[in-house]
Amino acid sequence: MMTSFLARFAIVLSFLIVSAVAPAGAQQVVPQAPAAPAISTDLSAQPPAAGQPAAGQPAATSAESAARGGKSVTTGLDELSPLGMFLKADMIVKSVMIALALASVASWTILIAKSIEFSVLRRRLVAALRKLGGAKSLAEAHLALGNGKNVATVLLQAAIAEARLSAGLGSDEGIKERAASSFTEIVRAEARRVRVGMGLLATVGAISPFVGLFGTVWGIMNSFIGISKSQTTNLAVVAPGIAEALLATAIGLAAAIPAVIIYNHFSRVTKGYLELVNRASGATGRLLSRDLDRSQIGLHARAAE
Repeated sequence: MMTSFLARFAIVLSFLIVSAVAPAGAQQVVPQAPAAPAISTDLSAQPPAAGQPAAGQPAATSAESAARGGKSVTTGLDELSPLGMFLKADMIVKSVMIALALASVASWTILIAKSIEFSVLRRRLVAALRKLGGAKSLAEAHLALGNGKNVATVLLQAAIAEARLSAGLGSDEGIKERAASSFTEIVRAEARRVRVGMGLLATVGAISPFVGLFGTVWGIMNSFIGISKSQTTNLAVVAPGIAEALLATAIGLAAAIPAVIIYNHFSRVTKGYLELVNRASGATGRLLSRDLDRSQIGLHARAAE
């Protein structure tokens, strides 16, 4: 009687151990023991332990499973790369990313183009200022500058034209006032010309984060819709969509930050260049005033004779 009880207890304990260790899908039904069987000591009849290959099954199955698992992990990492996330993104999110990338390219293009432009303009204007400072009259300055392509030449031509048109008029103050008005218009036109492209930089820097945020909101909304359809909150299902959405915000910031920095840089460069333009305007006005004073002195000398 004691032997029968120990046999039943051993069978039940073995069943509980196998059920706890083996996966749920690999559990096998243990047949009920006969009324009073003897405890079997044949270990070959016992079910294989968890993780051990069964009889006749090749031992390479575990290695193949591990290889398949590593391959799936590698594929998942490839899909979460920036290029993979862009290719798998929604059409609207993808359009937002492309627009932000083009805006960033435009910002860097403006940086290169305007850097070259300001370098050439400053070099020509500084050389023209040296010639204006060494000239004694408008005619001498005109010969020194020639037909150079800079704002100093335009200011000098405006002064000469005003002096020619006002010849014979007795009021020198009127001539100076009209010349100063022409100089102001020329300086404003030059300021508008050198600020071309600054508006685009300001726009990119101001709205790019919000455009990227729109792409993020749209992508997260699609992710939640996918969660409701799949009826699961598994992170492996949710993460790719959220990562694609956040990529739009990252591209928006990558477009906005350089645009703001470039805009502030060219604001300072433009201010310095316009100061040189104002110096050229003042130098041209002084040459015009000297010519008017010489003409008045000549008139007084001839009148005295």
